[in-house]
Amino acid sequence: MNLKRIIVIAVIFIMNKSFAQDKFQFDPPWNTPPESAVNFTVPGIDNVPDLFGDIVDPQLVVFFAGNQFMVMDDLIAAFKAQHPAYQRIFVETLPPGILAKQIEGGSITIGNMRITHLPDVYAAGKNRIDSMQQHFSRTEVYAYNKLAIMVPKGNPKAVKSVQDLAKPNVKIAMPNPAWEGIGRQIVSVYKKLGGEALEKKIMQEKVADGSTYLTKIHHRESPMKILYQEVDAAPVWYSEVVYQSILKHPVELVEIPKDENIRATYMIAEMKNAPRAKAAKDFVDFMKSDQAKAIYKKYGFETP
Repeated sequence: MNLKRIIVIAVIFIMNKSFAQDKFQFDPPWNTPPESAVNFTVPGIDNVPDLFGDIVDPQLVVFFAGNQFMVMDDLIAAFKAQHPAYQRIFVETLPPGILAKQIEGGSITIGNMRITHLPDVYAAGKNRIDSMQQHFSRTEVYAYNKLAIMVPKGNPKAVKSVQDLAKPNVKIAMPNPAWEGIGRQIVSVYKKLGGEALEKKIMQEKVADGSTYLTKIHHRESPMKILYQEVDAAPVWYSEVVYQSILKHPVELVEIPKDENIRATYMIAEMKNAPRAKAAKDFVDFMKSDQAKAIYKKYGFETP
């Protein structure tokens, strides 16, 4: 092997190693972890971004659909300030279907950890809440969301519209409709704008050739694919692009016009058999407050 070839291989190795190290800067948890005697988070190994707060003897347990993880820091801090009696709060922001299964089954295992807490409050999309009414004693609408397209900073593939996601040279990350409500809503937009042909192109042909990546379980994957420079665009909730911009991550927003978009309605419910019924009522009341609405608006949501 000649010297020139050795130098080329060495440069490639250093560049790849540097990128591998640099990309960890984008790894969750994106929220601020709570103070503790020991903070042990290892990207890709020991990292649980969708469990928040105090898991031991909580005074309130809330299950939020995963697309609201970005509001948790501000929301829980504001609730604690307004209700100082509740300081040990445990929150999960997993996909709503997973949370629904946890409610039905009574437990969940993540890695080597088993959680048996039952929620006092469950928040998810309207369709999910409507389908589980037998579990709830009270429901309230508290926020709305819409779709947007997330692209890397500079928008190198010049993505301007939903139809551009069908281009063969545009790699996309797409929430899997098999288990993500947002995936089904995005597919409804494909059908609205381009009929079966657009849906087939993005959801079948591009999946087959690898230029559409379907998320494995959680649409946190879509921003990660953008930040890791593995895709060129990702249809996501509008709030997700707002949040990545707040974090100053290298992404940009491509707006979807109102007449092409959808509007998701989020509802919050007090569990009929809430282990901490008073805390459940206080939290749902808080979610209807101007303070909670202001927090949601900060992250790109709309409110009633």
